[in-house]
Amino acid sequence: MAISMTDISHLRKMSGAGMMDCKNALTESNGDFDKAMEIIRKKGQAVAAKRSDREASEGCVLANAEGKYAAIVALKCETDFVAKNEQFVALTKEILNVACVNKPVSLEALKAISLSDGRTVEEHITDRIGVTGEKMELGFYEFISGASTISYIHPGNKLATIVAFNQSVDYQIARDVAMQVAAMNPLAVKPEEVSLKTIEKELDIAREKARQAGKPENMLSNIAQGALQKFYKENTLLKQEFVKDNKLSIEQYLQKQDKDLTVMAFKRITLNME
Repeated sequence: MAISMTDISHLRKMSGAGMMDCKNALTESNGDFDKAMEIIRKKGQAVAAKRSDREASEGCVLANAEGKYAAIVALKCETDFVAKNEQFVALTKEILNVACVNKPVSLEALKAISLSDGRTVEEHITDRIGVTGEKMELGFYEFISGASTISYIHPGNKLATIVAFNQSVDYQIARDVAMQVAAMNPLAVKPEEVSLKTIEKELDIAREKARQAGKPENMLSNIAQGALQKFYKENTLLKQEFVKDNKLSIEQYLQKQDKDLTVMAFKRITLNME
């Protein structure tokens, strides 16, 4: 049967596949759209299986904050060319939107959610693999909640952060903190949240450095504790120097708005090697 350009365009809109792929699928299915979609989907599954051992190190990282909830998703692919593709970015946005609406509790739960056309997030990603010929995967999904939240996407869509606060906060102050997280990559909100394993490791390193510098054994513990305080200042968000004004810590910057204002949680996702 003859396949019209209208039918091809309709299938292309439905699937996101290329014109020739849509034409071939419609020809093979004798114009049956459901069967044509299945043909395109199977092509994506085949490509996905073939490229399963490839590394998906590029991609698109997006974040959004709505009131008390904020989320980050990272859709990964093999090349920067695909990562910047308009449809790839649009799919990442759609996945982020459905995450913000449904608030899934895990990455696997997000993959199982259906988008507007009834196909799941995972199925959309597999179908997109068939279009691009590249390995793709939903690499990250993180979320937080608090009295108020903020999101920040660094230019280029490779790095994003979300931050939750214990109360309402001025937008610019919140954005400054989210950008601080992006720039300084803290390990925790405050010293009390740093793991015991990390603390012991830093103390051991500091003691060994002091020992090699010839310091007396009875001074090593005090020297190590001093080094640990420096570690907290560099690696915990509230103790870090504010990048826009190094005379203030982030904690002091927040307290300029309200003495009780603080950060409850943050997440930072990056596809860059940092």
